Amino acid sequence: QVQLVESGGGLVQAGGSLRLSCAASGRTFSDYVMGWFRQTPGKERVFVAAISRSGGTTRYEDSVKGRFTIASDNAKNLVFLQMNSLRTEDTADYSCPRSRAGPVRADVAAYDCWGQGTQVTVSS
Repeated sequence: QVQLVESGGGLVQAGGSLRLSCAASGRTFSDYVMGWFRQTPGKERVFVAAISRSGGTTRYEDSVKGRFTIASDNAKNLVFLQMNSLRTEDTADYSCPRSRAGPVRADVAAYDCWGQGTQVTVSS
């Protein structure tokens, strides 16, 4: 059974940076596409970024392109989301699910095994 644990969230001022981490036990990251999604209360989960098994392909939601970077360290079973130039609208709970699908997909349905998430709050 794979368990995913997110960390690194917190309170930051607009324009600041945070780095989220996702650690996995069980099967290694290299077996899956890994993604980051975010969710605010009462809203659906929204795709943020994803990375392929090899790490060679990444995909980003338009509003985070150029500000967020996803990376993986398969040897350590870690996935990171470096978030720069944070905006108040980036405030959300961030989760890192895995996907068994081949391509790097942005739809929630492609992902399973969600962690508990880590809260990011950006103040103005």
